[in-house]
Amino acid sequence: MRITAFHGMKPFSQLMFSAFVILVCFLVFMLIGMLAAIPLFGLDSMLSMPTMNDLTNPESMRLLKFLQVVQSIGLFIVPPFILAWLFYGNTEEYLFLNKKPSTVSYILVVVMVFFTLPLINFIGVWNNQMQFPEWLSGVEDWMKNAEDRAAELTEAFLKVESIGGLMFNLFMIAFLPAIGEELLFRGVIQRIFTSWTRNHHWGIWISAILFSALHIQFYGFVPRLLLGVLFGYLLVWSGSMWLPIIAHFFNNAFAVIAMYLVDNNILNPRVEEIGSTSDSYYAAVLSLVLVIIIMFLIKKDNRENELKPASEFAE
Repeated sequence: MRITAFHGMKPFSQLMFSAFVILVCFLVFMLIGMLAAIPLFGLDSMLSMPTMNDLTNPESMRLLKFLQVVQSIGLFIVPPFILAWLFYGNTEEYLFLNKKPSTVSYILVVVMVFFTLPLINFIGVWNNQMQFPEWLSGVEDWMKNAEDRAAELTEAFLKVESIGGLMFNLFMIAFLPAIGEELLFRGVIQRIFTSWTRNHHWGIWISAILFSALHIQFYGFVPRLLLGVLFGYLLVWSGSMWLPIIAHFFNNAFAVIAMYLVDNNILNPRVEEIGSTSDSYYAAVLSLVLVIIIMFLIKKDNRENELKPASEFAE
């Protein structure tokens, strides 16, 4: 049955309603996940969840990974499809999944993501050195504690020894976020703010700020913000959600695979320092130049599908 009651909503109303749908989906899926976890992991594991601070416990990690997958599906993947159906009726068209870029564009995106690594690492080091005034020391301590906790959890997730563990991490950390976060932030939120401001640039930057802020990793805020901007322009310049999804996937996948290879003594740990050392200015500048060149090549390759102002985002 086609529902048209939500068609033509103003951007602010769309934003508020989107937040409501996202919250409801998250709560519903987490409830389903908790109930499903009882037969899968046992009632004892579920009851001990409040004290699950031992990230070296394999059983705890399996449960945390399961809940992470459920959270990703409920928070990021399901809401965009519901919202697209309610706001527009055609989910594939609303979420820009109906246009397929050329093979050349896909290759350029993968190459570009690889070349962004020195620049992102360089900016990440600069961001990590951020210091607050003395009167905000309490906020700074809280941010550092949250960052350390997130880093510990991410490292625990990534620490696997088997190929099966690596494949699951690619599914959990690269595949699901690439699809869900792009559909939500670029497909829904960026569209709403572009319609609201009647400007693609504002839509891209506002959604990228929200994208970075949601991760609650303050000392990685700027590089994640810039990645969000990059993904946003990939969508606008190609008219297709598939390019930002591919870019997001390979950005996360490179980190997952590199961590696996380093942990298993297959890759030199120094590879993770590319662009992050004090003498990396040249690598960062070269990285920036190459990214700009490749982005404009992608824009040129997709000029016929580039999103038009306002007309693509009519209320």
